[in-house]
Amino acid sequence: MDVIELGARPLDLATVAAAAEGHARLALGEAARARVARAHRTVGEVLASGRPVYGVNTGFGKLAHVRIEPARIAELQRNLLRSHAAGMGPPLPPEETRLSLFLRIHTLALGHSGVSIELLERLIRLYNEGVLPVIPEQGSVGASGDLAPFAHLALVLLGEGEAVRRGGARRSGAAVLAELGLPPYVPGPKEGLALINGTGITAAIGLRVALQARAFLRLADVVGSLSVEASRSSPAPFHERVAAARPHPGHAAAAANVRRLLEGSAIVESHRDCAKVQDPYSFRCLPQIHGAVRDALAHVEDVLLREANSATDNPLVFAEEGTLVSAGNFHAQAAALALDYLAAALAVFAAAAERRVDGLMNEQVTGLPAFLTRESGLRSGFMMAQVTAAALVGEARVLAHPATAGTVPTGGGQEDHVSHGPYAARKAGQVLGLAQKIVASELLAAAQGIDLLRPLRTTPGLEAAHAALRERVPRLDEDRPLAPDLEAAYAMVRTGSLLRAVEDTVGRLE
Repeated sequence: MDVIELGARPLDLATVAAAAEGHARLALGEAARARVARAHRTVGEVLASGRPVYGVNTGFGKLAHVRIEPARIAELQRNLLRSHAAGMGPPLPPEETRLSLFLRIHTLALGHSGVSIELLERLIRLYNEGVLPVIPEQGSVGASGDLAPFAHLALVLLGEGEAVRRGGARRSGAAVLAELGLPPYVPGPKEGLALINGTGITAAIGLRVALQARAFLRLADVVGSLSVEASRSSPAPFHERVAAARPHPGHAAAAANVRRLLEGSAIVESHRDCAKVQDPYSFRCLPQIHGAVRDALAHVEDVLLREANSATDNPLVFAEEGTLVSAGNFHAQAAALALDYLAAALAVFAAAAERRVDGLMNEQVTGLPAFLTRESGLRSGFMMAQVTAAALVGEARVLAHPATAGTVPTGGGQEDHVSHGPYAARKAGQVLGLAQKIVASELLAAAQGIDLLRPLRTTPGLEAAHAALRERVPRLDEDRPLAPDLEAAYAMVRTGSLLRAVEDTVGRLE
């Protein structure tokens, strides 16, 4: 395993991916250790001065006016964690939970939260030992931090809540700590607040979606290229000069992938002088559509990486000035807006993929038998694959409605504007899943089109995609239930096995 030294450098996507998958161990660098210790001393000094400081010797939210006696400060922090563990719904997936824990550790190591070295090392121990707290996915509005989910994470430190260790069964936090030989942690001043106040859940879910989308968009160019081949569409729109005349980077990358995947195709040569003048937009404008989604994803990745590398606690500790400043870095508006953008972009992509599925059903577009089956009429072929894709597009359109379009005040009106960042992130993931299923339908249809064009051959990369699918799903000669075929194709899309088959043949795509 690689070692991630906390505080050594800003996080990048490769580090985030390794942390999410559990392919790394964490270590606290000396510079980070010094920053954390200095900020922790600052909290102690401010507390000793007797000045009221939010969340350190006061209540929380609308109760910030209530002063807390020094003898009850540990009780205050423990009560905060217990009372805020109010999540509902199924638990976050392991990768998102692991990344949430990692981002909380990374944020605390920036040295603006005031926690002790002991707390940070305890969290690092949990991560390195494969402990994943059970975190319900619902309950955060993405302002005042992702309070409820992070409270469930933090409960395990107290020997409460539930956790899973290295893929085992759910157990109590007490049982997990006992197995590791660790006593329940007693949070010091501000530590309970530092554990839950921040945007790390929003960022973790969003970054996980972005990482999956990045690979998926390369695969989408593969399946789209298969559709171009099966429909005998013109390769002219993918010319490098076309992309250079409108230099969006995503357009250039998608067009380059399609050109590379179509180069040397016997199918292209077979219709070079055909009578078709122009193809439907979903085929002809594939680089423009896929490219716009790529550019949207690049923007979202930039925003989420900035968020992951930010101090999002409140109050923030500035040890060099000896101050704690109450502010609003816990508000996830920037990340939430970006994730709504990603959901909309993926919904647009899904709609275009469904249109290609529909085009492949149409004999006037492809010159192939209607619904990609011989004896159309007696047989329905892939008719219902398109209907299912259309149903999924309908769902994606609803989910593209922005989570950030409205706000619901919380905390007795003190928290009067919230971002709904975690839901924006989860919703983007749901749209990605729908898009993957629609591309599975497109894959089945395009592969059937290639079969109907035999003995003509496409290119090595696209033949690799076709062969990989045919290992799992046979050609459709007689009508049969399509659900198992769709599920098998979806699994190949979702897990990336189809993309690996292509890139093992032609190298990594753009």
